[in-house]
Amino acid sequence: MLKLIILEWKKNNIWKYIRNTAITTTVLLLLMLTAAEELETAETVQSYGKSMLDASVGLFVHMTYIVFTGVMIAAYIVSAYEKKTINLMYSYPIKRSKIIFSKIGAVWLFNFAAMVVSKAVIYLVLTASKSFTGISAASLFVWEPSFWLDAVLSSAAMVSISFIALPVGLKMRSSKAAVVASVIIVCFTQGGIGSATLVNNMPFYTALFVVAVVSVYLTVWRVETRDVM
Repeated sequence: MLKLIILEWKKNNIWKYIRNTAITTTVLLLLMLTAAEELETAETVQSYGKSMLDASVGLFVHMTYIVFTGVMIAAYIVSAYEKKTINLMYSYPIKRSKIIFSKIGAVWLFNFAAMVVSKAVIYLVLTASKSFTGISAASLFVWEPSFWLDAVLSSAAMVSISFIALPVGLKMRSSKAAVVASVIIVCFTQGGIGSATLVNNMPFYTALFVVAVVSVYLTVWRVETRDVM
C-alpha cells in the first residue's frame, strides 16, 4: 500500500503541492503576525476553551486545508473518473479497492502532515518572535504535550471530514463539484452567522466524521464488481 501511495504522489507531482503548502503556511504566518497583537488584547475572551490567538490559528489553518484537501481529492480521485483514466488503472493486476485506498491515503496523509506542520510553524514562530514583535504568545502552551495532542487530533478530524466532498465529486463526475463541496464544508464547520456557529461543536464534528467514513465506504463498496462509466 505504501508503495502505491508513493506512486500516487510521484504521478501527481507531489512537489507542486509541497511548494503550495510552503507558500500557504508563509501567508498564514504573516497574517497571524499582523493580527496577533490585536487578538491578544482579547485574551480575556475565551473561544471554546481556547484563547483568541490559538483559536484563530486553528480557524485559518482548518479553513485553508479543508479546501486544499478538496482540491487534492478532485485531482487524485475524481479527475480519474472524470477523464476515464481510472479504466486503465483498473486493468492492472491489482485490486480496485487497493487502488482507491492508495489514492485516499495519499490525499489524507499529505494534508494531515501539511496541516500539523503549518500549525507547528505558526505556533513556534509566534512564540519565538515575541522578543521583537511585542507578541507575548502567553496563551500558546507549546511546551505542553496536551497542546500538541489537540493540534494533531483536530488536524486529523478536519482532514477526515473533508472527504465528505468525495462522493459529491464522484456522483457528479466533476472535479469542480468536489472543490465547491469542500468550500461548503468550510462554511458549515468554520463559519458562523452572528454569534451562532458550529466551530468546535463536538457532536456536530462527530456526526460529520461518521458521514465522512460512510462516504469513503460507499466509494469503495462493490468497487470490484461495479461497472465504471
